[in-house]
Amino acid sequence: MSELQSSSSVSILFLGDVIGKPGRLVVRKLLDRFKEEAASGERLLPDLIVANVENSSHGFGVSRDNVTEFKEMGVDVLSGGNHTFDRKDVFDFIDTETTLLRPANYPEGTPGRGFTVVEKNGLKFAVINLMGRIFMEPLQSPFAVVDSILEQLKEEAPDVILVDVHAEATAEKMALGWYLDGRVSAVVGSHTHVQTADERLLHKGTAYISDAGACGPRDGVIGMALDGVFRRMVKQLPSRFEIAEGPATACGVLIETERKTGRALSIQRIRFEGDS
Repeated sequence: MSELQSSSSVSILFLGDVIGKPGRLVVRKLLDRFKEEAASGERLLPDLIVANVENSSHGFGVSRDNVTEFKEMGVDVLSGGNHTFDRKDVFDFIDTETTLLRPANYPEGTPGRGFTVVEKNGLKFAVINLMGRIFMEPLQSPFAVVDSILEQLKEEAPDVILVDVHAEATAEKMALGWYLDGRVSAVVGSHTHVQTADERLLHKGTAYISDAGACGPRDGVIGMALDGVFRRMVKQLPSRFEIAEGPATACGVLIETERKTGRALSIQRIRFEGDS
């Protein structure tokens, strides 16, 4: 856990893909720990909390109840990815939930929104959700789409801009990081469920990590129970993946930015063991 941030800085907590009920429970435990430490004066609460929730309903998609639960925990923005539309009932609420995102580079007319601006603590936070195209769905270019969004955001003039890049290929995430360096506060990768150790500040002041990791079962295969994974990978047979049992871990990053400029000052990996 980091030291107290100064009043001249802004802190953003980004939590990696939340996997099913174990993931939701460990996120609640982590945020409760943050609140306890804030109450005792050990830290300040993050100014903004963002979580990728595309796996939060039994590992696939997000439900209306999940959205309500995350809001009650204190999560401000919910980002998504290739599993956002796995549950059919998501179409009943994705257009009205202004802080629930799906990747912005889906075709025009796709339900939902790819970015949002949240006003909190006297600041404007913009969160943009993009999806990679390498080894994934052939969506529109995330590079072209983010250029368009940044142009639209000029009128809003957000104090902080965070980009969640939900992508398979590390190279594509890195390319987007460098492409956006100096134009956004942070580029955070998601999707692989494995936290990388390459967090850094890029040359022009953008915080970057290839993958924030996941919030969910620690001992499965990216959150899924071993039996189903072995059936598919070893025996090459159809298998329904189920959420793994056992202890859960919450992974993410804590980013600090300069209040006046939005330039990143630091990025720190978070790994919280739910049974600790």
